[in-house]
Amino acid sequence: MLRRFITVTLVLVAPVCVAAQASRRAPRAEAEFGPNVRIYLEYLRAEQEVVDDRVSRREIDRNYYLLNSNRIRALRQVAVRIARESDNDYLPELLAVVPSEFEQLFEPPLPAPAELSVGETLEFKFRYLGPVAVGRHKFYVFARLDPYEQAELRKRRASEGEAGAHAAPTPATPAPAADSTSRPRRVSEP
Repeated sequence: MLRRFITVTLVLVAPVCVAAQASRRAPRAEAEFGPNVRIYLEYLRAEQEVVDDRVSRREIDRNYYLLNSNRIRALRQVAVRIARESDNDYLPELLAVVPSEFEQLFEPPLPAPAELSVGETLEFKFRYLGPVAVGRHKFYVFARLDPYEQAELRKRRASEGEAGAHAAPTPATPAPAADSTSRPRRVSEP
């Protein structure tokens, strides 16, 4: 009787102990990163919980679920790789898209995925970080350039006289209409 009780107890308690060990191991694995990277990884974990919750309520279909779950995994892989390689507690805004979503980021003509090279800057807005295959999806990961990087890149390209492939021209500021009821804004250097 005692053997049976011990066996049943072990069968019931063992999975709980394994789960507790795994949950304790996860924070230690992320302890190598600074607070900004840990917050981003926590954000991705929360996004995965939202996607899991939505699929459990049958609000989204399986294909949408797989695409977004794989996107979250791709972003996590890239964030961890950047944090480890740079040994810095800074991550740029990361975007992972499949080719059918390029129109959400770029103006026509859309860049061809096969012609992208790692480190290339597109439209003075995005730096291509490379492809990441997760499951059956292949994501193309971009880092959004901050406004200072964009301005410096535009200034450098203007001084070089290059337009660059896929570089968007600086939009011209339209002249205010003569009968405009609003006054023009003052522009000052930061």
